[in-house]
Amino acid sequence: MTNIETLDKVDPVLDDGGDHDRFAHYVKSDKILPSAVEGTPLEALCGKIWIPSRDPKKYPVCPECKEIYEGFEA
Repeated sequence: MTNIETLDKVDPVLDDGGDHDRFAHYVKSDKILPSAVEGTPLEALCGKIWIPSRDPKKYPVCPECKEIYEGFEA
């Protein structure tokens, strides 16, 4: 199970036209820096896999990620 303290919101890449690309997603915090340095893809709680390149503060949180994240708090 994922520890909620290790999750963070990261930005979407608007490239495949799907709804997942219109949201900021939650991922494990320890994966963000390696992704930024190495350019490796991240996997969101909802299952979306992408390489972040935009400011997550400009997008609403993915409803699927939010639901999963809130489930960890229970």
